[in-house]
Amino acid sequence: MKIAWAQLNFHIGNFDANAAKIIEQIIKAKADQVDIIVFPELSLCGYPPLDFLESNHFIEECLKMLAHIAIHCNGIAAIIGAPAINTSETGKRLYNAAYFISNKRVEKIIKKTLLPNYDVFDEYRYFEPNSNFEIIEFNGHKIALTICEDLWDEQDETFTPLNHAKMYTVSPMKELMKLKPDCMINIAASPFSYAQPQIRLKVLHRNAIKYQLPLIYVNHCGAQTELVFDGGSCAFNKEGKLIATAPFFTENYHSFNLFEEKVITNILPIPSKYQLIYDALLCGIRDYFNKQNFKQAILGLSGGIDSALTLMLAVEALGKDNVMAVLLPSGFSSNHSIADALALVNNVGCKHQIVPIEDNFQSVLKTLEPSFAGTAFSLAEENIQARLRGVLLMALSNKFGYILLNTSNKSEMAVGYGTLYGDMCGGLAVIGDVYKTEVYELCEFINKDQEIIPKNTIIKPPSAELRPNQKDADSLPEYNILDNVLFQYIENKKSLNEICDLGYDENLVKRIINLVNKNEYKRKQAAPVIRVSPKAFGMGRRMPIVANYTF
Repeated sequence: MKIAWAQLNFHIGNFDANAAKIIEQIIKAKADQVDIIVFPELSLCGYPPLDFLESNHFIEECLKMLAHIAIHCNGIAAIIGAPAINTSETGKRLYNAAYFISNKRVEKIIKKTLLPNYDVFDEYRYFEPNSNFEIIEFNGHKIALTICEDLWDEQDETFTPLNHAKMYTVSPMKELMKLKPDCMINIAASPFSYAQPQIRLKVLHRNAIKYQLPLIYVNHCGAQTELVFDGGSCAFNKEGKLIATAPFFTENYHSFNLFEEKVITNILPIPSKYQLIYDALLCGIRDYFNKQNFKQAILGLSGGIDSALTLMLAVEALGKDNVMAVLLPSGFSSNHSIADALALVNNVGCKHQIVPIEDNFQSVLKTLEPSFAGTAFSLAEENIQARLRGVLLMALSNKFGYILLNTSNKSEMAVGYGTLYGDMCGGLAVIGDVYKTEVYELCEFINKDQEIIPKNTIIKPPSAELRPNQKDADSLPEYNILDNVLFQYIENKKSLNEICDLGYDENLVKRIINLVNKNEYKRKQAAPVIRVSPKAFGMGRRMPIVANYTF
């Protein structure tokens, strides 16, 4: 039985474009004499469709397009992910389903059993879980078709919520094994984090070994605002040997005989952590712009490392002619910061402007002089500068159609080291899931072959330059300590006592945790963050704003 996967980049709700991609691959597979072509989970509507699933018209359009695709499934079968209507009088009205289409019609609908509702997932909000287990019989083979989480009934304890490796009470594959299948197919919408490729391979390999069946896994690629999908489609033989892999972050068609014992193709290694993060951020920027028909980006370039990294990523993702870097020096900006910013602009070749803010700053201070009389220079005056920069960048954005990219890193977002309506402005937070220490590593990664980001930008002490001789270290712990504590608190969900047990000072840990907790209101107003870690700010971390609790 010759099988093909179609690892594709879909667009949520764009049924015409999604169906056209699917039909193109079906036609290609027919010419390749493929028996079954497999598409990812909810591929027809895009993932995650969220509350679009509550629209009757959305579901009707999806099913109408599914019928149109079925016309092309003559002499070939296709497995396509799409919502299915629950015809029972009880339960939620939809299933997350896989349609098996052959002979120009839907032959069988397989429904998802395990509905994740942790981290970025909220499937139980929309879908009814399956309770009726069926296999697909095709060309003399019995296929156990599962949908993403259905193979994750046993998870690595470092990955699951609350370290609960047995989160589910049923194992779909154990149920399907009673029907004696001879292969497994899993269609997925598995979002990227830098840890996910290794975890995913471990889970898939474990299933192939456990059930002693060949396995094909097909995932989305591309980005949907916060979520990036890396692809990573792959196949294992019944001994658990990896026999085929797809490239990361790119569309891919691949056909092979799942029942052959030999190695089918070259196996692509999993890239390094920073190669993965770099590629994911490029994908996130590119798709955010392309899928919304945005053309050009703008950002404030300070001469610091965060804006330098953001500019580099934007130029690589969108092209140098589509990026405008704006230098907004104040009276506190150092000459070397301006020089570093200009050096980077020359290195990447993008457009730039210099728009000084000192006159505007003095004008605002003069206006506020009666109100501020008798008070010392403080955070208020610092934030005025940040907000003036935000006003000017948004003015240029509105006037010329640029989308403003936010340059805040995860460390700053975590502890509230940013100004609302100032440096927190933007349509997309490019590095909002990258800790400051990781920003340095990414810049070194980018510079590994040649110096693109000026060395001085990387080695100088970080500073907001909002008052004389200001350094980040004046307000925050050293980033190597801060980021380690933040990682334990945010990613690992460790308590105050557990973090202190790792050797950190209790008062320091309390201070950091309090900063994280009390700045939730800022993060709720921040730009969407491209997710690259196992726990990002945004849809995957849901905390109350008004609360008084420290775990």
